[in-house]
Amino acid sequence: PVEADVLIDVRFLPNPFWDPQMRQLTGNDAMVRDFVLEHPVTQDFLVAWKNLLDVVVPGYTAEGKSRVSIAIGCTGGQHRSVAIANVTAEYLELCGYHVAASHRDLMLANVRND
Repeated sequence: PVEADVLIDVRFLPNPFWDPQMRQLTGNDAMVRDFVLEHPVTQDFLVAWKNLLDVVVPGYTAEGKSRVSIAIGCTGGQHRSVAIANVTAEYLELCGYHVAASHRDLMLANVRND
């Protein structure tokens, strides 16, 4: 089980796994990141997601919480969740928060062996 203050599943976003060129890549690779982030559904989601973060994170701060855990999941933890977690971390850093991002399942993913 995942312990998190905020948990979001992004399996509704387009899945790069089904494209043979991207299957072995991750959300850290530009091709996958761009595929996920440039899709219109993702663009709509990111607007709503950032609006939610703008309410939730300051709300935790106002309650005296010094740490907020955000878990973002998808089917394999390799493509969509990695791209969205990275964007989330970047956004929160721009908002002035200290962010420590980790990709729990990325080491288990079917990634290339460079």
